This record gives sequence, C-alpha cells and structure tokens, in this order.
Amino acid sequence: MKRGHDRARLVGHDRARPARDTALRRVAREARPFLRARTGAILRLAGWSLLEFAQTFLGGYGVARALDDGFLAGRPATGLLWLAVAAVAVLPSVLAARGVFGRLADLVEPLRDGLVRRAVARALSGALGRSGDVSTRSLSQVTHQSEIARDGWAGLVLTLRSFVFTAAGAVTGLLALSPALLLIVLPPLVLGSALFLGTLPPMAARQRAYLAADEAYAAHAGELAASVRDIAAAGTAERTMAESRALAETQLAASRSLARWSAVRVVALAVCGRFPPLLLLLGAPWLLRNGLTPGGLVGALTYLTQALAPAVQALMTMLGTAGGRLVVVLDRFTDAPPPPADDPAPATSADSPPPPRHPARHTPVAELHEVTFAYGPRAHPVLDRLSLTVGAGEHLAVVGPSGSGKSTLVAVLAGTERPTGGAVRWRGRPARPADATSVRVLLPQHAYVFTGTLRDNLRYLRPDARDREIAAMADAVGLDALLSRLGSLDAAVEPDRLSQGERQLVALGRAYLAAPPLLILDEATSRLDPAAETRAELAFAALPGALVVVAHRIGSARRADRTLVMDGPRTQCGTPGELLRTSALYRDLSGLWEPEEPAGLEEPAGPEGPEARRGEEPGIIRSTPPPSPV
Repeated sequence: MKRGHDRARLVGHDRARPARDTALRRVAREARPFLRARTGAILRLAGWSLLEFAQTFLGGYGVARALDDGFLAGRPATGLLWLAVAAVAVLPSVLAARGVFGRLADLVEPLRDGLVRRAVARALSGALGRSGDVSTRSLSQVTHQSEIARDGWAGLVLTLRSFVFTAAGAVTGLLALSPALLLIVLPPLVLGSALFLGTLPPMAARQRAYLAADEAYAAHAGELAASVRDIAAAGTAERTMAESRALAETQLAASRSLARWSAVRVVALAVCGRFPPLLLLLGAPWLLRNGLTPGGLVGALTYLTQALAPAVQALMTMLGTAGGRLVVVLDRFTDAPPPPADDPAPATSADSPPPPRHPARHTPVAELHEVTFAYGPRAHPVLDRLSLTVGAGEHLAVVGPSGSGKSTLVAVLAGTERPTGGAVRWRGRPARPADATSVRVLLPQHAYVFTGTLRDNLRYLRPDARDREIAAMADAVGLDALLSRLGSLDAAVEPDRLSQGERQLVALGRAYLAAPPLLILDEATSRLDPAAETRAELAFAALPGALVVVAHRIGSARRADRTLVMDGPRTQCGTPGELLRTSALYRDLSGLWEPEEPAGLEEPAGPEGPEARRGEEPGIIRSTPPPSPV
C-alpha cells in the first residue's frame, strides 16, 4: 500500500498550495529568467522571421495591385509582374528556414538540459536525504517528460513566431490597402483570441485534474488487483467498490469539464478563423463605397484566408494540445518535491511469540535459521528471524494475504534471493547457487513452455527420461488429456496455442519427472480447477522429496502436513487443526475459502479418491480458468 500513501502525500502537497497559484503562473515565473538570459537568441530568431513578414505582406498586396493596376486596368503585363513579385517573395522565407532552426536550437536545447539537471539533482537529493527513496517520477522526468517538454517548447516557439510575423505582415498589408478594413477584421480576431487565451488557465487546470484522476484510478486498480484476497478476507468489498466508484466518478467529472472547455476553445477558433472573411464579404458594399478598390477587397480576402486564418488555427491548435501538455509537464519540474513522510516505527516481532519449531519427520531437506529479509537497508523486514525446517517427504503449505511475503519466502528458500540475516541450508549445508539444480525445482505461476515437441518440453529437467516414465507421469499428474489432444509426445508444441492451465501442466510434468529433493510450487497450479489441482498435489506428495506449496485454495492447505500462515513478518506454523484453534487469520481464510471448495477434495488417493474419477476429465484444459475463490 506504499503507492497509496505516496499518492496521498502528493495530493496533500498539491492542496497545500495557494489556490490562486496556478500551474500557468508557476511556469511563467520560471520562464521569465530563462527567456531574459536568452534575449540575443530571441532577437536573432526574430531577425530571420522578418523574411516571413515580407512574404505575407507581398502576397496579399501583390494580388491587389495585380488586379487594380494590371488586369482590371487593361494592362495584363503589369498584373503578371505583380503576381511574379508575390511568388518570388516566397523564396527568401524558404531560405530563412535554416537560420530559424539554427536559432531555435539556442532556445530549445538549454531548456531540456536544465530540466534534466533539475530532475537529477532532485533525485540525488531525495536519495541522500531519504535513504535511497528515488521514485519512478525522477526517472520519467529525466527521460520521457524532458523530451515532451523539449518537443512541445520547440513546436510552440515555431508556431508562435510564425503567427506573430504572419499576423504583422497581414495587418500591415490591410492598412496599406485601406485602414477601414481593420474596423471589420480586427474585432472578431481580438474577441476570438481573448476568448481562447481565457481558456488557457482553466484548460491547464482541467488537464492536470484529469491526469491526476486518471493516475489515481490506475493506481487504485493496480492495488485492487494485487489485494483481492485481502479485500475478500477482510470483508471490505463494499467499501472498496465505493472507493472505486468515487474515483471513477471523479475521473468522469474531470473528463466532462475538460470537454466543456474544449468546446469553448472550438468556438474561439471559429470566431478567429471563420468570422473575419464572412464579415468582410458582408461589409464589402460599404467598403467599396468608401474607397476600397476591387483589387483591395480580393487582397484582403487573400490575407484572411491564406495567411491569418491558417496562422491562427495553427497557434490555437498548438496551444490547445502541446501547449497545455507543456504547461502540465513543466509544472511537474517546477513543483517542489513533497516533504518526506515520517517513517513509522519499525515493526518488530519481539512482542509476539517466536514461530513454533516443528521437527521434520525425516532428514531435513531445507532449513531457515533466524532468517531476515528486507528489500533495502531501511525497509521493514518481510521476513523477521524466521526459523523453519522442511523434511524429506513432508508437504508444507504457505498461506497468507497478498503482500504478506509468501513469494519472498519461497525465493529465499529456493536460493534465488539471499537473506539479509540468518542462514539457509540445503541438506545440512549452506545453500549455494551451484547446488540449486541438484536440490530444488521452483515453479512460478507463469509456466515456461518453449516451441518444440511435447517430449522435449517434458524432459527439459531430465533429458534421459524414458517414454514409459513420461506415460506414468502423465497418468499421475493429469497430463493425459493434453497428450491425447496433441496426439503424441512428438507433437509440436506452440506456447501461444496452449491455455495457461495446459502450460502449468507441462511445467508440473517436467518437475515430476525430475523428482527433486525439494519442489516449490509458487501458485504453480493457480490455472487448474480444484480437482486437477488436487490430483497434481497428491501426485507430488507421493514422491520422496519435500513439497512446499504457496496455496491459493484452502484445499491445498488442508492436504498439507503443516501450514505456515504469513502475515508480514509475523508467522505461525502448525497442522490445519491446530491453526483453526490458534490462528485468527487462518480461520478467516478458511471460512472465506470453504464455500468455494467442491466436496471430496480431501479424499485420499485410491479406489474412492480423485484418481478413481479420471474419466470425468477434471477441468484442467481450459482456455479461461475458473476465478480464484479469493
């Protein structure tokens, strides 16, 4: 639940800011000194952009002169000459593109470099000041978010520069044709621009609120998926559903608010881009009576449709998409890091009695002696001075809520994780990676199956296994249905064409053939139905080696000789009957699981047991397995 606490801290930090201190204002405060330090680069960029001003001015003015002084006056050569002037004016602006992009780099690259330096400095400060607490936020800022800011800033500078000099060239041309044109053209441009600019602060706020709501819902969904068992065990389904509904409604409200402001932005764009040409045509009679020439009218339409309208639309589109995203991303960099939360008192198991020690029935295969494990120097221990002995022929089940340390325990027991304290022994000797393949087999939830024949997959851990041994294994584990479907051991296996349950059966089959001294199933039967899981576990329990099962059904715990109940660093071990009397958590899990278990799961193997019902084809070959009880 650490992510939930972090998210609460961030939300609280956001709420602590002054209400009027918007993201746009915070970014603007940081932007002013940045731009002042680069005044020379801005002036050089403006100098190259003057060529775009000349192109826009000559474009409309040349059309007007071509009509009035040329074609309408009966002088086509003069008209063609003015059109040539308008056409030739495009060439310098094309040549100026190289200079514009060169000066653009002087503004864009320092921004990215500064953001990366700030993110790295913040990450290092947090790591040194909070004992290694470096969040994924810093990594995202150094890589993804800095590139978003770089690209957004470059696009904004280019678009804003083009709009300023294009609009200046168009307004100058309209003044040269007739000052009265501005009385019709400027009001809708000013009104639409003011309306659009007025949407920027609330749009940025709505985008930030939507992103925060989306992140909160995504984090909640991730925590929910990982905590289904805890929720079911604690009986908090109704409260969890209420929280999910509230987060979804918050996200929906933010999305609707963002859509409403987007509609206002569309109206502003229409006022700027569509109204001026329409008003110009409606006011054409009045303008012609007051001295505007026909060529001037066509030249004004050229300015509006070919220069101003595209420039306004490009600017508003850029500000509405990349601009809003740029403000939000830059605000993440200008945002001060949240204060570190006070570390809670370290959990200790000294107040609780130590876990009971049960001697193994036979020679110990695996032993944990006062084992402690934590995922960092200051992290709370997942395992706290845990001692455990698993003997040959013993069947041990491990149960507990999600996040209680079951997978960590099996990783330490299997030697894939080294404990931070205590000792792990295999067959009386310290556990060594070199001995792993000869001592234990660890099967995770997601089974590994490769492209090849079924025989090759099953003999993966024991290449010398004979066909009769494979046949006996298929009969014991329950692989006969898959073998019949494929046709033979030499049939090609395509992993993508197997269901998750079939993949787990293949992995269980190869582990059965290997018959290791220690077999660990970390929810390796989660995709099998209860009857198929029972059949597989009874087959493994009949082998001479030790069996450790991370249980996800109560039947697995009841079939075991002993059950280890994990609740974080607190553990309790005993037989199922003992735990029903002494462990409240085991009673909760057992009471929750009980209705989901079909009758007869604890029948012993034999004429009346599960093996006598193989003809019923227990549902082991399912594309979509039944849901887990918890």
